Amino acid sequence: MPDRNQPALDFLLSRRSRPAKTLTGPAPDRDALTEILTAAARTPDHGKLEPWRFIVLERGALDRLADLAKARGEALGHEARDVEKAVSQFADSPLAVVVVESPVISDKIPMIEQTYSAGAVALSLLNAALAAGWGANWLTGWVASDPVFTTEGLGLSPHERVVGTIHIGTETAAPPDRPRPDLERIVTWRSA
Repeated sequence: MPDRNQPALDFLLSRRSRPAKTLTGPAPDRDALTEILTAAARTPDHGKLEPWRFIVLERGALDRLADLAKARGEALGHEARDVEKAVSQFADSPLAVVVVESPVISDKIPMIEQTYSAGAVALSLLNAALAAGWGANWLTGWVASDPVFTTEGLGLSPHERVVGTIHIGTETAAPPDRPRPDLERIVTWRSA
C-alpha cells in the first residue's frame, strides 16, 4: 500500500470554489501569492514548454479593466446585465490572476497537450489559493474571448488566449455544497 497523504486527499474531496461576488479584501500579498503561483506552476507540462503564463491584476489594473469591459460591452452591443457582470468581475475583485495559454511551437508536443497543460495550471492555481486558506473562483465570460479586451487590456499576443481569471480574496460567506457528478453515470470500468 502506498503512503497516503490524507490531508491532501481530504482537501480535494471537499474543495469548493468561492463565488467571486463573495470575495473581499484582504487579498494575498506578493509573498503569499508567490507561494500560490509557485504551487500552480508545478502542473503537468509535457516537454517542459511552460505553454502558459500569469498576469497578476492588482487594484489599479482591475479598475482599468472594469472601465474597458464597460466600453467594450457597450461597443459590442451586449445587454446591460452582461456588461455589468463583466464590469463587476474586475471592479469588485480584491485581486485576480489571469491564466494565459501561450503555446510554444514544438515538433514533439502537440498543441492540444499544451492547451490541457494551461487548463491544468489554472485548476492548480485555484486549488493552491483555496488550500492556502483564501477564497478563490475561476471566471471567464465574454471578455476572455474578446480580442480587443485581451490585446489592449491584457497585452496578449495574437497566438495567446485567456484560460480564465482566478479571483482571490477573503471569503465573506461559505457557499453550500452543490450536487457532484454521479460516478455510476460517468465511469466505465474495463478489465479486458
